[in-house]
Amino acid sequence: MLTSYDPRTGEVVGDYAIMGAGELTRTVRAAHAAEQWWAAIGFDGRKRWMLDWKRSVARGTRELVDLISAETGKPRLDAAIEVTAAVEQLNWAARHAERTLGRRTSGRFRRSRTASVGYLPLGVVGILGPWHNPVLSSMNAIACAMAAGNTVVFKPSELTPGVGAWLADSWSRLAPNQPVLQVVTGDGSTAAALCKARLDKISYTGTPAGVREVTALCAQSSTPLLLEQGARGAMVVQVDARLDDAAAAAVFGAMANAGQNPAGIQVAYVAESVYEPFLELVVAQAKRLRPGAERRAAYGPMTLESQTDVVRRHVRDALSRGGKAVVGGLDSIREPYIEPIVLAEVPEVSLALTGDAVGPVLVVNRVASMDEAVERLKGRGLSTAVFTRDVRSVPEFAERLDTAVVTVNSAPVYGTDGPGRTRDENLLRAFARPLTITEKHRHDPVEQSTFERHPQHLRLARMAFRLRHRV
Repeated sequence: MLTSYDPRTGEVVGDYAIMGAGELTRTVRAAHAAEQWWAAIGFDGRKRWMLDWKRSVARGTRELVDLISAETGKPRLDAAIEVTAAVEQLNWAARHAERTLGRRTSGRFRRSRTASVGYLPLGVVGILGPWHNPVLSSMNAIACAMAAGNTVVFKPSELTPGVGAWLADSWSRLAPNQPVLQVVTGDGSTAAALCKARLDKISYTGTPAGVREVTALCAQSSTPLLLEQGARGAMVVQVDARLDDAAAAAVFGAMANAGQNPAGIQVAYVAESVYEPFLELVVAQAKRLRPGAERRAAYGPMTLESQTDVVRRHVRDALSRGGKAVVGGLDSIREPYIEPIVLAEVPEVSLALTGDAVGPVLVVNRVASMDEAVERLKGRGLSTAVFTRDVRSVPEFAERLDTAVVTVNSAPVYGTDGPGRTRDENLLRAFARPLTITEKHRHDPVEQSTFERHPQHLRLARMAFRLRHRV
């Protein structure tokens, strides 16, 4: 059995089966049986079912919020925001699938043919969910996979199995005879078995180490893989930034959800001329935050117990290399809670900057110029928040960074910026396969699909080519 615990109190939330190969095989077989019906009802049919499911999830918001809080330790307000965003994602996927994936004429190529492109379901998709945002992050993939016509086998994190079971049960109550969404609970062995089950695609959200492990497992069965790697990003504060706004965003980005959001902020690089006033604002705001289990707590405990030791190791390494603790320090770590920690002037080689950062820790370093900021960020692939009043200069600056996401005058927020973006048409397409159909309409001067080619037609085609391309 797999036991889920409340990280705030250590109390048992629930017990769940560790599903083995036999149970997993039966689940996948049921998903294959349901995929034919789910694909056959088309976009309109799937839309109606998914909107009914959306309403069911929305009606159960209070229960789901309580469960998220119990399994992750999040304050109820944070859990409620997550559920709200997940319901919106489900609504969006149901309503936009046909617009994104339906067959569309792509225009003429050459003069004798037209083409249309549409997207078909893959089949059965396996989704490995994370624990940091167990509903929103998982729903990003679940909703898009289902809207594209696939059935889903969902393996939630072993820290949040109750959340996964709740989502699957809410679908089962709606369509008890059509297992379009099923849950498999268990530990790493269950996840490994799902990767080896020869599904049509696996979606994984997690740490860089987890990404490497899942990639190796899926490679054994040549299973296509969709990856979302969590890695907190950076902030760049330029000389003309509104420092109050930048400091508030830095503290929120580093401390929200106890620093366990993959779209959070790990380090702020601040122009030297505004470094001291910025740091003072950060210190004042961070000192006001208090973790805890009560309603007014700024954030909750570390959900994954082992991450507390990681935070301790990173802070100790930063201090031993000459970094300064301006808020908190090693004595801020009182399991299961970590009070806000702000470190300044931390060397770039420190684990606090090179390691997988998880925890309410913010590093604030000064830079002599924006060129130096670019150099420090180069090759790290971090999402970056840029604070400046000269917003017109941001695109040129952003193009120099090794990142896919830049936010302007705001911290990245999970689900809207950075990893896990909701309402993303590319995610719908990621769970479908394109099918192009071409149609011949009239005779081509140079027929390409027959050996019957007249020499005069070739001469005309050669002449047209020279005129067109000025050869």
